Formats: sequence, structure tokens, C-alpha cells
Amino acid sequence: MRVRVIFSAALAVCVLGLFGSAAFADGYKNCTKLEKTSWKPATDAEAKAKAAGYEVRRSKVEGSCYEVYGVKEGKLYELFYSPEDLSLKHTIAK
Repeated sequence: MRVRVIFSAALAVCVLGLFGSAAFADGYKNCTKLEKTSWKPATDAEAKAKAAGYEVRRSKVEGSCYEVYGVKEGKLYELFYSPEDLSLKHTIAK
């Protein structure tokens, strides 16, 4: 019985570790509840990043955000913009 409890606890820790790591790897995901048909263009989010001094490498949709990858002063950043109003919601330095 005791072995079973220890095994169950170890399995739970492993599963939580795997899913917890995946959640952190994806970054920020919640920027708007607005329908995608009403979003501003992704190129506008890239333009905001460029205006802020970033060299834009690429961008993509992450959840309900525009995720823009940019370099500034030699450091890589992930910038998360709301497609609703292009406000910067979150920044991650890599």
C-alpha cells in the first residue's frame, strides 16, 4: 500500500512538472476577448515594436495576443500586444 502511495505521488509530480513547464514556455496568451475579424493587423504591432526601438525578427499569434520577437541592444525580447488596441500587455527578456 505504501509503495502505491509513493508511486502515485511521484507520478503526480512528474505530470505537473511536464505540464507546468509547457505553460511557462508558451508565454503570455490573454490580451483580448474581441473576435479575430475585428483585430488590427499584425503588421501594426510590428510597427509599434519598431517605433519602440526593436529590430523585429518575426511575429505570430499566441492565444489572443500578437507575439512580436525583437532585438534591442543585443538582447532578444518577446513582446505581447493586444490586437484590439495594440497596447503592450507583457514583455519577456530572453
